[in-house]
Amino acid sequence: MQQRTSTSEQQLDSFGLLLKQWRSQRGYSQLDLAVTSQVSQRHISFLESGRAKPSRDMVLQLATVLEIPLRQQNLMLTAAGFAPIHTQTDLSAPEMDSVRKALNFMLQNQEPYPAFVIDRYWNLILTNNAATRLLIAFIDPGKLQVRFNIDGKINLMHVLFHSQGLRPFIVNWENLAGRLLQRVQREAMTEDEQSTRLLKELIGYPGVAELINSSKQLTQDALLLTSHFKRDDLEWKFFSTIATLGTPYDITLQELRIECLFPADEATEKDWEHYGNER
Repeated sequence: MQQRTSTSEQQLDSFGLLLKQWRSQRGYSQLDLAVTSQVSQRHISFLESGRAKPSRDMVLQLATVLEIPLRQQNLMLTAAGFAPIHTQTDLSAPEMDSVRKALNFMLQNQEPYPAFVIDRYWNLILTNNAATRLLIAFIDPGKLQVRFNIDGKINLMHVLFHSQGLRPFIVNWENLAGRLLQRVQREAMTEDEQSTRLLKELIGYPGVAELINSSKQLTQDALLLTSHFKRDDLEWKFFSTIATLGTPYDITLQELRIECLFPADEATEKDWEHYGNER
């Protein structure tokens, strides 16, 4: 009669699988990881096969070398039989006051150009006035809230991919959406349930599934990928920069991204300034 696998053995197997997946995703061989982490290759092999149990420090040491996000580090700790150590603090909490001030400072100083603060799942957390002007130039504010506000947050990916969002007003939508879809795919590879769900939802939109197969052949005719917006007499081209907070120890802070848009040509710079003065 076959014996059932114990909970501790299942945890070790789970940790070993996670370690192997992250090692492969980062392009490390067992030898590479052993040398970089100063752990023997034999021990790495034993950890992946479940023949050895890692200490908590070993889990964190390997996770640091592999640059595993804090959320997934917690999962690895749990899989190895340890309690999670990384917190996830709401941005509205009192201890986040200095961070909120810093974010608002960045948003205000990005004016007159758009800036967004988003989380790992592309949910809109904060914007400056210019970002709001950009969105409502193409989407009625009421429809933006009703159609795209889910659980109190607007998801920018849905706004970009939905036929009643920005999609009809982005001239280079296929190229832009293909690049963004690649990014969501990479994030879903970490087996993050929410990222995987977002990817499935986006693929459900008409014409999006086809982008997965064609994304490798996307055109690259400029140094930067721009977002080309056009509606009637409005036409703007922006490129973006993305900033993150340095060395955070909290999941919420690590997953925050500050995306700033800048005019990609002189015509956009002049027209955007004129448009902003009219508002």
